[in-house]
Amino acid sequence: MMILDPQAATTIPHSMRLVLLVDDSRAQRRTLAVQLLRAGYQVVEAASGDEAMRICLERRPDIVISDWMMPGQSGLEFCRRFREMQSDRYGYFILLTSRNDKKDIAQGLRAGADEFLTKPVSGAELLARLSASERILRMEESLRSANTQLSATLAQLRETQAAIDRDLREAQRLQQGLVRERHGRYGDFDLSLLMRPAGHIGGDLVGFFPINARRVGLFALDVAGHGVASALLCARLAALLSGGTDQNIALRITDLGLYDARPPTEVLRHLNTLMIEELRTESYFTMVYADLDFLTGQLRLVQAGHPHPVLQRADGRIERIGGGGLPVGVFPDAAYDEVQLALGPGDRLFISSDGLTESENARGEPLGEEGLNAILRTNATLRGDALLESICWSAAHYAGGRRGDDISAVLVERQKNGGGPWG
Repeated sequence: MMILDPQAATTIPHSMRLVLLVDDSRAQRRTLAVQLLRAGYQVVEAASGDEAMRICLERRPDIVISDWMMPGQSGLEFCRRFREMQSDRYGYFILLTSRNDKKDIAQGLRAGADEFLTKPVSGAELLARLSASERILRMEESLRSANTQLSATLAQLRETQAAIDRDLREAQRLQQGLVRERHGRYGDFDLSLLMRPAGHIGGDLVGFFPINARRVGLFALDVAGHGVASALLCARLAALLSGGTDQNIALRITDLGLYDARPPTEVLRHLNTLMIEELRTESYFTMVYADLDFLTGQLRLVQAGHPHPVLQRADGRIERIGGGGLPVGVFPDAAYDEVQLALGPGDRLFISSDGLTESENARGEPLGEEGLNAILRTNATLRGDALLESICWSAAHYAGGRRGDDISAVLVERQKNGGGPWG
């Protein structure tokens, strides 16, 4: 092996790339080496394929110029081995040959050669081939650098995503904690809540709170959109509707110092004003708010753009409740209408978000109100969590397991006198 000093070059350095010359003819190597040194390249020589492989492992040449015909390992075999050892960067391979048959050229290309030079090699042709190799190598280096930067960026993104996922899981735990009680019993009424976000966090919220010794407030709301913004607004609304505190927008203190509830229409007007004048957010939400007298079964309800509550009577009849109403946080002068109804023994009221009725099958057809009514009829003997789970399972089965929106629900059930399906 002979290494020639690049400082001996008499011309301006070209690119200082390392070129490996492989030829069993020392004279041929010397002739090519002089031309390469003059062009500004570093040069290292090998007299055989085996020696060349050892150099490749130690020095990683940028360009290889190898004779095809050599004793022992041929240039073609060396080319194949050279390609097999490369992983992180590309080396340009030129085969020296006296062959010009198309089959030979095809064989060389399959082995991994980039270019061919016919012996005897002219200096002008050699430099032209090296100029072409420079373009390929510069392009490869540019791509490799871009890939390195991309890999680093992707690694940072994965770390960031992992941190976001951890935060979202914690946010999910905290959001689920906003619903402090999933079940409640007031007189002969049972209340059950369901919250199933489509992602880590969602924009749905359900809950109930005691008003006084005979009344309970209950609500279901759905913030438009998904993600962090919706979840934050949900948290804010949860604080406004938490039971037994001075901050509860639905409660007021009487002259006797006792808690009483504002009328449902007044609660919605307050929330609408708060959204538009104080929070000043581009978000809005739909809602159902109800005030239940659990001693008499009388219920006062306001619907603000939320899906219609469903009243299932003890005899199985189903009634659609409410007139629709406007969402909260859209129109400053929005008016809300109150609906009054009586829940008798064995009756139940089901309030859900549109994530349930908008579940679509494979044909893109939504479950709809009729589909929900059919599920309620089918599950007439179930109650509480069993009913809520069965409704969710039926909707998921209808949608083929796909779910693109949050699902939440409030179930109000009055026990049936004398026993019965839910007595």
